[in-house]
Amino acid sequence: MLTHLSIRNYLLVESIELDFAPGLTVLTGETGAGKSILVDALALALGDRAEGGVVRPGALRAEITAEFTLDDTPSLIPWLEDAGFAVDDGALILRRVIDAGGRSRAFINGSAATLAQLKDAAAPLLDIHGQHAHHALLQAHTQREVIDAYAGAQREVHATHSAFHAWQQARQQRHEAETHGQARQIEREGLTLAIEELRVPGDDLAHWNDIQIEHARLAHVTTLIEGSEALMSGLDDSEMAVSSQLGELRTRLAEMQALDDSLKEVSALLEAASADIAEAVHALRRYSDHLNPDPGRLAELDRRLADMHRLARKHRVQPEALSALLEQFEARLHVLAACDDLDALRANEAAALAQYHAAAGALSVLRQRAAAALSQQVTDAMHELALAGGHLAIQLQAVAEPRAHGQEEVAFWVASHPGLPPGPLAKVASGGELSRISLAIQTALSGVAGVPTLIFDEVDVGIGGSVADAVGRRLAKLGATRQVLVITHLPQVAARGTRHLRVTKATQNGQVASHITLLDDAARVEEVARMLGGLKITATTRQHAAEMLAG
Repeated sequence: MLTHLSIRNYLLVESIELDFAPGLTVLTGETGAGKSILVDALALALGDRAEGGVVRPGALRAEITAEFTLDDTPSLIPWLEDAGFAVDDGALILRRVIDAGGRSRAFINGSAATLAQLKDAAAPLLDIHGQHAHHALLQAHTQREVIDAYAGAQREVHATHSAFHAWQQARQQRHEAETHGQARQIEREGLTLAIEELRVPGDDLAHWNDIQIEHARLAHVTTLIEGSEALMSGLDDSEMAVSSQLGELRTRLAEMQALDDSLKEVSALLEAASADIAEAVHALRRYSDHLNPDPGRLAELDRRLADMHRLARKHRVQPEALSALLEQFEARLHVLAACDDLDALRANEAAALAQYHAAAGALSVLRQRAAAALSQQVTDAMHELALAGGHLAIQLQAVAEPRAHGQEEVAFWVASHPGLPPGPLAKVASGGELSRISLAIQTALSGVAGVPTLIFDEVDVGIGGSVADAVGRRLAKLGATRQVLVITHLPQVAARGTRHLRVTKATQNGQVASHITLLDDAARVEEVARMLGGLKITATTRQHAAEMLAG
């Protein structure tokens, strides 16, 4: 649920702080006061792209912060934690900063975020239904998305889409096998020769580093022998050997320690040094015993290294990469061999198509059920919204070939008056009728969706009288189970709100600024009376406003 919205230096707004509550909140104001600014700013906090010029003149940046409680959407908490965003007290804070140059930054709970992450975080929290949403309803893909959303078929839609592309890939593999066999044969022959050549060195490819080390030792064995002997002589065998000198020094230190026991630690260090030297001499003798010139072995290693260098030059890789290259060639040869098994490829294609039909079939079942239920629900709402006798028919038309979106096209057909045959929504409904049908569909979707907060931005344009009262009742009913914010110009809708915000516009210091005020009971009467009577508010309009609010 949305709990707080902060807007600073955005268009006409210098600074606004708004707290929100459950139920139906209405937002009213005179034309041009900036009612839709709140929704536009909130949309930026939810990840919409920012356009240039949204920063209030004279300001360096605009800032919009939306705060939500996650009590209704606990499933979002694991997503936030996995994405590295802190979750404190079950709250979510989405913040957007836009500088005067048009660049923007986004934050989730104080940490930098991408616009995509803002959208992902906001998606389960809030839906905005704009006044032009009904125009999108004329598009075939929107009608399909509406029925899928109503059916709760997101998982089946994804499964159908994935199965379709898996089938497309299997079909492409079979087609390539049938049409490019000669090219694959040539590639396979080349790979076979290369693999045979790379297998000649055997395990040498995987032991390149070990062979290099052994070769270096044999190539410099004389130097290593001479060095070992010199070290052993200097440490232990010569008259001036380190071990002998260290023994004399230890004797001298023992005499000193007898006079001053504080040299005990120094004595222990020299004793340890003597033991280390002795161990080093033993290690050098063992090493030296294994240093034997072996011209035959050296020549063999020369040849093996030369062979691997030759293969590396031929394939334009480093010698240590030859082993991985062999594995790559073998894997590719395996793929090519599989491509030549036409029976297996055709069986794989058939299995993929069967999987698609299973996924698409499950989606079709959900669509058929949803089409019947949504048609009836919208038809009932149309009667309530002064379209008595009209009805909505959702048609599922089978397609000749599989499609990524399923086995049928979805079409909304409507009859707006009794006795008229239904026709495509785009051709039959007038602007006002389309607006009411769209509102009926939007509230139907909101009734089945799990989003806790709904915003309607002047979706009641073009209606009035008893229809407006019906719209108000419908939104109030929705507000009984959801948090609903409605921007409206209709007093019949405004009177149904549990909370009422009013937008006003004034000039301060030569600049126009919008302000939003939470109205008390008396102020609500005045605002509804203004909406009823215009500039001239009489006692009669006030009484009428009070009666509407009381009813």
